[in-house]
Amino acid sequence: MVRAGLTPERLTRAGAELADEVGFDQVTVSALARRFDVKVASLYSHVKSSQDLKTRIALFALEELADRVAAALAGRAGKDALAAFADAYRDYAREHPGRYAAARLRLDPETAAASAGVRHAQMTRAILRGYDLTEPNQTHAVRMLGSVFHGYVSLELAGGFEHSAPSAQESWAWIVDSLDVLLRNRATP
Repeated sequence: MVRAGLTPERLTRAGAELADEVGFDQVTVSALARRFDVKVASLYSHVKSSQDLKTRIALFALEELADRVAAALAGRAGKDALAAFADAYRDYAREHPGRYAAARLRLDPETAAASAGVRHAQMTRAILRGYDLTEPNQTHAVRMLGSVFHGYVSLELAGGFEHSAPSAQESWAWIVDSLDVLLRNRATP
């Protein structure tokens, strides 16, 4: 018999918490069943498989991150918007490393198109409108920002900046400032 109170949403949230604790790669239906002290089979009425669970966690993380970024961007433009976007992204990854990893899960095209990933792209393009970029430069800039932010955060989470000065925060601020200068200089004449 299924334990009362278990729902796909509750399992997804618990899976996201588990991902932050042990790493997204370690999240399975079996691990989640142990967390709730139930038999694995009882969870299959709520999630189809470990892959289904991981997809649900990825969609949850994308939505959560999009909400955080949207709140950070409210009322901002230009460099302030760029810095708010960057900081919200970095802070989320540092606070929720497993969820951040989940947000990078490759989704099938239909699922991706219906996900909050679309909101992420829209918010990035909204920031870039303040820099007066036209296509294809706007697409190049979206890819550049995603690559820089993800690369920096991934290296930082792996401990890559712990052993030398200046601080990771100083480098982060320098990078955001440099991106602002670069984007302003790439504006369409």
